[in-house]
Amino acid sequence: MGLFERYLSVWVALAIACGVGLGMLLPAAFQQVAALEWASVNLVVAVLIWLMIYPMMLKVSPSCLRDVGRKPKGLALTLTVNWLIKPLTMTALGILFFEVVFADLVPAADAQQYIAGMILLGVAPCTAMVFVWSHLTDGDANYTLVQVSLNDLIMVFAFAPIAGLLLGVTDITVPWETLVASVVVFIVVPLGAGMMTQRALTPERVEAVGAALKPASIIGLLLTVVLLFGLQAETLVAKPGRVVLIAIPLLIQSYGIFALAYGAAKLLKLPHNVAAPAAMISTSNFFELAVAVAISLFGMSSGAALATVVGVLIEVPVMLSLVAFANRTRASFPATEAA
Repeated sequence: MGLFERYLSVWVALAIACGVGLGMLLPAAFQQVAALEWASVNLVVAVLIWLMIYPMMLKVSPSCLRDVGRKPKGLALTLTVNWLIKPLTMTALGILFFEVVFADLVPAADAQQYIAGMILLGVAPCTAMVFVWSHLTDGDANYTLVQVSLNDLIMVFAFAPIAGLLLGVTDITVPWETLVASVVVFIVVPLGAGMMTQRALTPERVEAVGAALKPASIIGLLLTVVLLFGLQAETLVAKPGRVVLIAIPLLIQSYGIFALAYGAAKLLKLPHNVAAPAAMISTSNFFELAVAVAISLFGMSSGAALATVVGVLIEVPVMLSLVAFANRTRASFPATEAA
């Protein structure tokens, strides 16, 4: 594990502090960046997202899907939680907290925006960081690749319909053209570019390209965090309580989904090197996609974008705590999968 992965929470924390500080000092500059849009897609965010995602998509290979039947129970668990349970629980928690529990604390229009941001997080299962979490729990790297590849291919077709359907429970009108365009820009294009690169180069060259672009991916992540927190700086400083209110249901969702997936993996008698990554990919979010789509649909300074930014804020410490728990409970799982 490299220096970046080892101190990920430190770099993200520094990027957050830098973003908030610059956002308070140079608000006009961030607004100018926010205005750089084409077809409702912010061009700066698009470039940064591509920098982050493309090197990760080089690891996604449809050829590995021939191994889907090798350990079907783990894959079935991941797909069930990611696509049938997690989006619904996130939507339910958003509605419960912002239409009932926090109804007197947040204006109705803002509440609907926060619910929308939470829904986008819930419909975007982790693609990139799950490789880090899998590595930290000594997960089966090849099997993790199969899980991520299958989820990415499903996401191409399922993200827009599920997100649109669930956003329909809010009072927000869903601009379907923008939602579909976001899927094309932020999933299909980098995934297609990754596959084309794999077809054009040898596996050794693909790995070399991925390694060479890793610094760009790291820079893209940190600059995205700086940009997002800079745009939300005034809200974060003036209304820190809103961040806490958004974080509460997100934390409940994260720990609840992990408990469900990890507990189910134990009942299914999955080996730890499959159970841990399965629970991690179910818990973690593809926050890059959620943030980008929230910005495309609702704008950089929207409540929906703020909710996804809070998702970024809690993602790393939550996942590191779950990695520690998974490592402590390794002995509770079998060493190999039962026949």
